[in-house]
Amino acid sequence: MSAPPARTTGRAATTPSPGKIITAACIGNALEWYDIAVYSYFATYLSKVFFTNDDPAVSLLLTLGTFGVSFLIRPVGALVLGSYADRAGRKAALTWSIGLMALGTLLICVMPSYAAIGAVAPIGILLARLIQGFAAGGEFGSATALMVEFMPNRRGFAASWQFTSQAASTLLAALLGTVLTSTLSEDQLTSWGFRIPFLIGLLVAPVGLYIRRNVPEPPTPAPESEPTRAPIRTMLREHKAGVLLTIGLLAVTTCLNYLITYIPTYATKTLGLPDSTGFIAALAGGLVLLAVTSVAGHFSDRVGQIAIMIPAAGAVLLLIYPMFALLVAAPSLAMLIGVVMVMALFKGCYYGPMGALMAGIFPAETRATGMAVGYNIGVTVFGGFTPMIAAWLLDTTGQSAAPSYWVAFAAVASLTSLFVLRRRTLHSR
Repeated sequence: MSAPPARTTGRAATTPSPGKIITAACIGNALEWYDIAVYSYFATYLSKVFFTNDDPAVSLLLTLGTFGVSFLIRPVGALVLGSYADRAGRKAALTWSIGLMALGTLLICVMPSYAAIGAVAPIGILLARLIQGFAAGGEFGSATALMVEFMPNRRGFAASWQFTSQAASTLLAALLGTVLTSTLSEDQLTSWGFRIPFLIGLLVAPVGLYIRRNVPEPPTPAPESEPTRAPIRTMLREHKAGVLLTIGLLAVTTCLNYLITYIPTYATKTLGLPDSTGFIAALAGGLVLLAVTSVAGHFSDRVGQIAIMIPAAGAVLLLIYPMFALLVAAPSLAMLIGVVMVMALFKGCYYGPMGALMAGIFPAETRATGMAVGYNIGVTVFGGFTPMIAAWLLDTTGQSAAPSYWVAFAAVASLTSLFVLRRRTLHSR
């Protein structure tokens, strides 16, 4: 890819409205998380179509494993597209990322089944997910940098829309899952119905591409924030600790997010509830996230991000196992909805302020690269493999509440990062 002229400092000639900035930054992120949610929600059907095996449990593990493996390429995408954003501009990188995500979605939409083309089918799905993973790798850092640089005095509120858009995407995916599993038979879902959500996601891509191509570059302060010619080298030399702290910050919220996307599979395979039950619970969780995330981000501009995030992570650590134990003891739609809504509440309170806190860890000249690398390593470790780890824990321990152990570990990692950052802040005063 050829780089356009380097970003210039000073104010943009025309500053777009906050609504246009937020839409341009978030639409690609929304598409990414929509595809992730759809793949996870419909994993049972994808396993039957593309990962045929005599043992359904093995087919499901292969499907979730492919979902997890695709996250391994995200740090590569973060390095390539994140450094490209720091060199060539946020807009150029965001245009590339949404185009590549659309390509991956298209491949899933048109891929023939295992019965039709054999082993080429799972290989094709893996390729599609790798393309999406590479594109998503550069999405978060570039998009968040775009928003906080256009709205420096409202960083918490601006960055929170990254996560509000994820909530909206999860909500849409859960709504489609509820409708499809309630109206179509299992045979219809397996033969063609599971492709409908991917086709809907594909329709969003051209709109996002148009919006992003018509947004100017954000203003950048001068002279200290001139773009560096080697943002990767600078980030690795000067900001390794910042990357590690970013990974830790991501742990608990990312783990919770992917556990919520695993809920439809968990509800049917482990709790023995009807197919639509998990989608209804995920829908309720999406509504909570949509309502809470930006409010928490706005509030964090007044009281500070860490002051909100530490109590949220602490609540997850203390309550995640009791919630799962209660759910296992009395599995029902009402109980599942209640547990998912509480998880979503903690997640929203933590999620909303997080983007602004992460953006403040890195200077402008390496912000997109540093955030992208830390974010995507964190998402790979604590996110992409969470459904598979949850399934593995269930299988090896025989305990239906076992997925909570992984979430508790992630909460400890996040609290560690938060306390380190709080100590840094106190020492800098």
